[in-house]
Amino acid sequence: MNEPTIGTTAVDAYIAGYPEKVQGILQEMRALILRAMPDAAQKIGYGIPTFTLNGKNIVHIGGFANHVSLFPGGEGVEHFLPELDAYKTSRGTIQFALDQPIPYELIQRIVEFCVQKHRSEISRKAAQ
Repeated sequence: MNEPTIGTTAVDAYIAGYPEKVQGILQEMRALILRAMPDAAQKIGYGIPTFTLNGKNIVHIGGFANHVSLFPGGEGVEHFLPELDAYKTSRGTIQFALDQPIPYELIQRIVEFCVQKHRSEISRKAAQ
């Protein structure tokens, strides 16, 4: 696997590679992620924008032909499963179709959950 590309410039370039509508959605997703974790680092990891805290991947986003995806990990999907009936999900991925409204408020809550889970893990490890 190639080394991840670090920095906001790489994420900017990734987003710029999509049609204007998808760019707008990805930019909004990025903005809400950064609101939830203003101290996040951004990089391209696994070929998609990745947001990290303390060197740990927290969430990823991706653009595709007919949808955008949020990758909050298995726990992030499982915790919100009752609210995800309208979306295609897999173990660690949620797909939002481009022909449907994007649930930004739900995405924000999922990201906040992932951030809180990470911070709890850090606190638990520090207490040991």
